[in-house]
Amino acid sequence: MTTRLLLVDDHPLMLKGLALTLDAEPDFEVVGQVADAEEALERFDEFTPDLVVVDVSLPGMNGLELVKHLLARAPDLLTLVVSRHDEALYAERAVRAGAKGYVSKLEADEQIVKAIRYVLRGGIYLSEELKDKLLFGAAVGRKDAMQSPLEVLSDRELEVFEMTGRGLPTRDIAERLHLSVKTVESYRARIKTKLALESGTELMQHAVRWVEGEGAS
Repeated sequence: MTTRLLLVDDHPLMLKGLALTLDAEPDFEVVGQVADAEEALERFDEFTPDLVVVDVSLPGMNGLELVKHLLARAPDLLTLVVSRHDEALYAERAVRAGAKGYVSKLEADEQIVKAIRYVLRGGIYLSEELKDKLLFGAAVGRKDAMQSPLEVLSDRELEVFEMTGRGLPTRDIAERLHLSVKTVESYRARIKTKLALESGTELMQHAVRWVEGEGAS
């Protein structure tokens, strides 16, 4: 039986690489390659995929929101998130959105086939470290073990927060997320409000500490 795969990523080279890797498997068929969430939703019935591989950072609607929309349309659909973002920052959010796993783009060439086969068998593909963290959180109670002040941030706000912590200026963040500079500034203003931070400098310091500490663990 052939598994039909839809790939959603706005980086042409990444799309091409994933497609070549997956099409080389005799029981996989890449039925579609699209660059944004809107096209994925618009052409979903045309592709009728069994599993969708989704990047987090997409122009317009981000990948985690796309996962939610896809599952609202097709509750039995399998989705796998592949992203350059740190697993510790985004994998748990991906699973809560309904994805069946998370693969780092740095390891995608080596892990993507293994991850898809694991998901097709009914598993959730995550690193052993993160699995242990999630199981520990479930055992002792989420508020005690897992809750982070950043839980108040939306998925897009968290992206902006992380990139701020990595030292990227507003214009670079805007280019990477396909947003206007004004929109990124609005996100930063909301982040400051939600985290009770008084200035851009305080936001930067908070973001750097997060990325170098918990976020990078």
